[in-house]
Amino acid sequence: MEIENEGPLVEIAEFLKALGHPIRLKIVELLIEHKQCVKNLGDVLGIPQPNISQHLAILRSKGIVGWKREGPIICYFIKDKRAIEVYNLLFKEVQDGTKCC
Repeated sequence: MEIENEGPLVEIAEFLKALGHPIRLKIVELLIEHKQCVKNLGDVLGIPQPNISQHLAILRSKGIVGWKREGPIICYFIKDKRAIEVYNLLFKEVQDGTKCC
């Protein structure tokens, strides 16, 4: 069965897939608070920097996060505000004790 005009649906599915990992959700949570560099994210999450970089690359590829060079350091920030809305919606579900799925 074909879906008419599935382009937007594919884009939304890819966006959600990029957010669909616990580490990437935690990265989004930390970036909502304020911009972060890879080293800080690795220290806070207790995950090696190469692993953090892989997750950031996925988020960057979907336009969810952006980066800015500050001297020798690259800092990441939330670029697509939909990520904040999705995160807040999911977090509210958890706080309310209801399940999203």
